[in-house]
Amino acid sequence: MSFKLSLSELDARIIESIAAGERTVHIANKVYLSRQGVEYHVSKLLQNLRVPNRPALIAKVYSLGILTVGTWPPEVRRETLE
Repeated sequence: MSFKLSLSELDARIIESIAAGERTVHIANKVYLSRQGVEYHVSKLLQNLRVPNRPALIAKVYSLGILTVGTWPPEVRRETLE
C-alpha cells in the first residue's frame, strides 16, 4: 500500500510526544489544547494510518520514515510536513 501522508506541525508535535512516552495531559499542555483535543487528533492519525492504537501508530510512522532514527527525543522529519 502506498500513500502520501502530509502532517501538520501540530500532528508532528503530537507524534513526537507520543513517541517520547508523554501522557495526554502533558501533550495537551505543550500544544495548548484540551485533553479531548489531543485525543481527537490522535484518533484522526490512527484512522488515517489505519492502525488500532498508539504503539502501532509509532511503529507505523517509524516504518514510513516519518520519525528520524537514532535521535532522542524522537523528531518528525521536516520534509513530511505540509
